[in-house]
Amino acid sequence: MFTGIIEELGAVQQMNMSTQSMEISIGASKILEDVQLGDSIAVNGVCLTVKKFTNDLFVADVMPETVKSTSLQQLKKGSTVNLERAMSANGRFGGHIVSGHVDGVATILRKRPASNAVYIDLAMPKELLFNCLMKGSITIDGTSLTIFNVTDSIITVSLIPHTFKETVLGLKQTGEIVNIETDLIGKYVAKHLANQNTGKVTVDFLQKAGF
Repeated sequence: MFTGIIEELGAVQQMNMSTQSMEISIGASKILEDVQLGDSIAVNGVCLTVKKFTNDLFVADVMPETVKSTSLQQLKKGSTVNLERAMSANGRFGGHIVSGHVDGVATILRKRPASNAVYIDLAMPKELLFNCLMKGSITIDGTSLTIFNVTDSIITVSLIPHTFKETVLGLKQTGEIVNIETDLIGKYVAKHLANQNTGKVTVDFLQKAGF
């Protein structure tokens, strides 16, 4: 489990590609201070498992499904990535509940400055838009952000200067894809409602649920 608060920027040192999967080596410092074999580290929002490490890098396997459905497939040697260790039980919960299981990808349509912020418009797949709402939480390349505008195909988020500087979102360009994880709690609520065969909160539904 993660919080979406990026701890540091890492750099891809090596990528060994097979037909469908890959092995990735990432250079880092802070997140390696207490690393152990089997630890979970979110790389651009994708939960990966440490299988080897040294003082300045770690190595992880990326499964075929992850390669196919995330932006990790577009990384190359030298690429900068967001890194976050799994949340410790005694840590501050600075972002929101993030699983590291990416729902899909979105495309950056526009980045524009607005006073001390930078607005980013993202073209979202229809199946992900369902779980996006005004003032709701969303994880973009592993970064916990708040949605402040939603249309039938686009969401907009705002980056403060710190987030723009300290995450890969400040480096991403128009046309690039980013990993998206929608709000975990919202997905469970949506699934529960769908299982009621209506997908809507009605008086009858609430009465049957004991309200």
